[in-house]
Amino acid sequence: MKMIICIVQDEDVHVLIEDLNKAGIRITRLPSTGGFLKSGNTTLLIGIEEEKVELAFDIIEKNCKTRKISTPLIPVNMPTESYIPQPIDVTVGGATLFMLDVDEFVRL
Repeated sequence: MKMIICIVQDEDVHVLIEDLNKAGIRITRLPSTGGFLKSGNTTLLIGIEEEKVELAFDIIEKNCKTRKISTPLIPVNMPTESYIPQPIDVTVGGATLFMLDVDEFVRL
């Protein structure tokens, strides 16, 4: 048994959950926030049999694509200087996955 911790953007999560459920993969959904852009993310906890791990990875890869967005650079306040925010391009999306071995799994 494995535990996949999957962090995805909120924009990708609805279709991803739907596709995982269609494949018989159960998830627990937790709201989370990204550290760099402070944007909405969702963390999915997926308890899964080892033989279904590749299926889950394929579904996640299909639904969580990277894309570029333009966001203002957050100015640093310095006492003697002022900065005008400039837009910068940032790559967002995709998924961050952690896979852990599970010693015991109990569903009550």
